[in-house]
Amino acid sequence: MENFKIIGISVVTTNQNNQAATDLGLLWGRFYNEQIFNKIPNKESEDVYAIYTDYESDYTEKYTTIIGQRVSSLDNIPDGLVGREINNERILRYFAKGEMPNAVVETWQEIWANDVTLKRTYVADFEVYGAKSQQGAESEVEIYIGIRS
Repeated sequence: MENFKIIGISVVTTNQNNQAATDLGLLWGRFYNEQIFNKIPNKESEDVYAIYTDYESDYTEKYTTIIGQRVSSLDNIPDGLVGREINNERILRYFAKGEMPNAVVETWQEIWANDVTLKRTYVADFEVYGAKSQQGAESEVEIYIGIRS
């Protein structure tokens, strides 16, 4: 089980017509260009999370992406940012290894290819960009997907 709180910035997007690639690129750019990480109160760590939630149905339809950081409290969310509690009863962990963002994209393609057998909940999936996420060809990002029991 993985339950936590996040504060960050968000966008509603879709994987149709490669829209997510554009929208998420802009969201990541905004996160770093506007130094959103310096505006987040009550941080539990410096790891950056990409949350995928509010799925219209599954990964082929609209969903919300939040890029932010894990926090101890959703009190005092700064203007322009969003806060959310993420609750998953069961999660499955993947490791994306190699050059980013290609390694993450390839891992998601593997997850989508096995979508039916994984029994995903589509409540909240997330990526964790920790200390190992910025090491060129040796980079590593953890990807978690919510699954049914």
